[in-house]
Amino acid sequence: MNRLLKAARASGSLNLSNRSLTEIPDEVYRNLEGLGGGGGGDDDDDKWWEAVELQKLILAHNSIGSLKEDLRNLPFLVVLNLSHNCLTQLPAAIGELPQLKMLDVSFNSIIEIAEEIGSAASLVKLDCSNNRLTELPSSLGRCLELSDLKGSNNLFTSLPEDLANCSKLSKLDMEGNKLSMISENLISSWTMLTEFNASKNLLTVLPVSIGGLSHLIRLDLHQNRISAIPSSINGCHSLTELYLGNNNISIVPVEIGALSRLGTLDLQSNQLKDYPVEACKLSLLVLDLSNNSLSGLPPEMGKMTTLRKLLLSGNPLRTLRSSLVSGPTPALLKFLRSRLSVDEDSEAVTPSKEEVIAMATRLSITSKELSMEGLELTAVPSEVWESGEVIKLDLSRNSIQELPVELSSCVSLQTLILSKNQIIEWPTSVLKSLSSLSCLKMDNNSLRQIPSDGFEVVPKLQILDLSGNAASLLDGPAFSSLPYLQEIYLRRMKLSEVPSDIVVLHQLRILDLSQNSLQSIPVGLKNLTSLKELDLSDNNISVLPPELGLLEPSLQALRLDGNPLRSIRRTVLSKGTKAVLNYLKDKLPE
Repeated sequence: MNRLLKAARASGSLNLSNRSLTEIPDEVYRNLEGLGGGGGGDDDDDKWWEAVELQKLILAHNSIGSLKEDLRNLPFLVVLNLSHNCLTQLPAAIGELPQLKMLDVSFNSIIEIAEEIGSAASLVKLDCSNNRLTELPSSLGRCLELSDLKGSNNLFTSLPEDLANCSKLSKLDMEGNKLSMISENLISSWTMLTEFNASKNLLTVLPVSIGGLSHLIRLDLHQNRISAIPSSINGCHSLTELYLGNNNISIVPVEIGALSRLGTLDLQSNQLKDYPVEACKLSLLVLDLSNNSLSGLPPEMGKMTTLRKLLLSGNPLRTLRSSLVSGPTPALLKFLRSRLSVDEDSEAVTPSKEEVIAMATRLSITSKELSMEGLELTAVPSEVWESGEVIKLDLSRNSIQELPVELSSCVSLQTLILSKNQIIEWPTSVLKSLSSLSCLKMDNNSLRQIPSDGFEVVPKLQILDLSGNAASLLDGPAFSSLPYLQEIYLRRMKLSEVPSDIVVLHQLRILDLSQNSLQSIPVGLKNLTSLKELDLSDNNISVLPPELGLLEPSLQALRLDGNPLRSIRRTVLSKGTKAVLNYLKDKLPE
């Protein structure tokens, strides 16, 4: 602790997360107390004259039950993170932190936030989600700098009207509460809102003043009791995502057709009987109309050529064949266009590649997921690395041959999907910069040999798909460099043997070795005690090692079809995974 405090005095930052603390050590409250010079002792080594007041205190993921009023002794705190603890309340001293900008008390058991929080006038971000709060203090309305408020998964039945003073609010998340209404006054005051989530509440009305939120990008009100969408919705002209599924909406206002930037519209599980022709002007990528009462669709919907996903299941559609409804979206749109007059059909314009990319980029602003699947790209567009902190990037089904070095700047990327392209070389220089990457799918490319140290640049991978790249493993890249792997897909790799070091991947849950040329299975697979699925189908395996039976406690699916197995009777195979594993286990020598 002394070492950490000493470092904190130099940096102004103290991180005590994940230390099983039940209370905050008194030394933290007395961060600089006792420091001084001239005594000839240890304090001289601390260079007290260079000490920095504590500005950032991280105490997340402990078992802290309370905060002392001594918190006021840390008046220079800017960031205070107490998430995932056992707090039941916040002390009044929270209001004596005049420089506090970020306060995270999520995932506690807090039942009340002291009114004094209103004196923390510099507060910009407050996360009090996942607690037991029944109300927010009205004094929060004095925090005029507040721009990000997260109170999801509490017990709020209403929001204090004083929050109308928080005119800089740009992100508001109240999902999973018991809100029955949000006043017109509050909505009309939050003119800077860009993201608003009030899903999973008890709202019955969407205020007319919603139309004044011209900066709103994402609006999520799914799973409420809303019966109507106000015509003023057309004022939300920046809206790219609108989620209104699981409500009681029976009519979509024609004014919704004016939302030219809208890319995702979720209207599933409502009471819609028709979809207005005017809404067919939207340049949507995703439209969910499933589980409504639609009996038909306007032919004009065929002109919505930007649509990549149209969901219609659960509707009594009598004018459309079920194969069209459940089939690919382009085929359905083509059918609908065929029902237009010749003049109307000629008006249908296929969006340019650039327009689709622009729409996908806008959607990624809030979702942090960017999909450019199937756009016939030959190179990665610059919008990818210019679009901010994307965590999931889908570039599958294109004709990309290499990854540009600029992609290295996407350091937040966690999932990278490059399936079905024409990539030849393992992109070492790019991958080594993607330190957060946990999922990499490069199946069905033209990969040459992956260097022997190729996997070392992605040590945090949990999912890896190299299927269909027959030559990629010739140089024997070390799977042992991927200790966190949970899923490996190596279909159609022309493998004649299982890579030997796969047997050391103790976190592996799914191993797909189907459609190869394997003749035997290594005994070492018995060590993969976390394995849930093992696909060995369509190989040349005639005998299974009895040791495979030791996986019986964990293995749920063992696929063996398409192998010339002679060591196991067909009657055993027909009984499924558990029967086969028990049969093998019985063959083990005593």
